Amino acid sequence: MKKISLLILLLVIYGMLTGCSDNKREIIVGTKDYTEQYILGNILTLYIEENTDFRVTLKTDLASSIIFAAIRTGVVDVYVDYSGTIYGSYLIRSETKTPDEIFNIAASTLSENYALHMFDPLGFNNSYSLAVRKNTSEEYGLKTISDLAEVSMNFTFGASAEFLIRNDGAPNLKILYDMAFKEEIVVDGVHRYEAIANDVVQVTEAFTTDGHLLTHDLVILEDDKDFFPPYEGAVIIRDELLKEHPELYELLSILSGKISNETMRTLNYRVDVHDESPRDVAEYFLAQHNLIRR
Repeated sequence: MKKISLLILLLVIYGMLTGCSDNKREIIVGTKDYTEQYILGNILTLYIEENTDFRVTLKTDLASSIIFAAIRTGVVDVYVDYSGTIYGSYLIRSETKTPDEIFNIAASTLSENYALHMFDPLGFNNSYSLAVRKNTSEEYGLKTISDLAEVSMNFTFGASAEFLIRNDGAPNLKILYDMAFKEEIVVDGVHRYEAIANDVVQVTEAFTTDGHLLTHDLVILEDDKDFFPPYEGAVIIRDELLKEHPELYELLSILSGKISNETMRTLNYRVDVHDESPRDVAEYFLAQHNLIRR
């Protein structure tokens, strides 16, 4: 009888422990399938783990359309997306608007139509841009794309095949700025940076938060006529989760404005060039900003 009683007691204790574990609320953080998203996903994961009692699961490598469907259906609870992606790809809007207007339209539509809350921007804008070597910028006095337009016939432009033919890429960019290059060639991915470093091209397509910009000491030219739409990064979370746990609103609001273009570029650089893990880089960022204890 004592053995049976002891067994029952152990089963009761086990049930209590597993019951507590099961009752612990889980948050699923999602990411898309590239470096910047891995870093941001780990920032959210570590930050929530450190500052709440939630159990956090990180789901990576989701395509843009899939992750948007995932958060709408509750497969993902929170992730970082971009104002221009939401405005153009998800909401299928194409009207030219200011960055603030695009962000506000994206945020209000997500709230009204999809029960999603979009926090204020994290502080960086991962948009298209044009880049030149620092010595080229200094020699020709290039600070803006308008400056480049005046001397563009001296340069070969390297970009992805898609960028060279898309309406929101080179064709209409050249029309707006009245710009013509000596030559245009297809150069994809990181090969763009090798091409500009070796003077195969003198101007290249780039993303404003790309870590490889730091490797080759490139200068981002200001899009002074606002051709490229803004892609401001912001945390998105399901309204249902915020209503159940309003403390998450204050917690996640703290991240807004914390990541500048320069900061995001440096974090990407550490992963892409120095082969650090996204988790280690995320932990470094959070500790540097006193958002976790390390």
